[in-house]
Amino acid sequence: MENVHFYNTTVTWKEGRVGEISEPTLPTISVATPPQFPKGVPNIWSPEHLFVAAANVCLMTTFLSISEFSKLNFISYEADAIGKLEKIENKFIISEIEITAKVKVTKEEDVEKADRLLHKSEANCLISNSMKTKVHLKTEITF
Repeated sequence: MENVHFYNTTVTWKEGRVGEISEPTLPTISVATPPQFPKGVPNIWSPEHLFVAAANVCLMTTFLSISEFSKLNFISYEADAIGKLEKIENKFIISEIEITAKVKVTKEEDVEKADRLLHKSEANCLISNSMKTKVHLKTEITF
């Protein structure tokens, strides 16, 4: 795998506070100002949602890769992420993201391994490592 990659997106304004994100090979996504802000639009992905989702998706994909390499068999993976947006020094920032990752493993002896691999995944997630936002990981491992 090469050490440098580029990811291109295009944002096109449609009307009001609504636009679309596109990329030639991916589905288009409607985006808007979140409803908590003036003229915000409910029920449409916002930059804030996408920011939090990026950390959440990256944890999953990193965990899938590390689990495969480590030969961890698991039944399911699901993670909830909550981003905290607040005003600090007169600027809005997402100061922290809490991700609760839930993994169901096939046998009891894999519970500790799954937890260890989740924490390893969080430490190696390129999106979290690229953010100044603090990402907290909580784990729930069942069998």
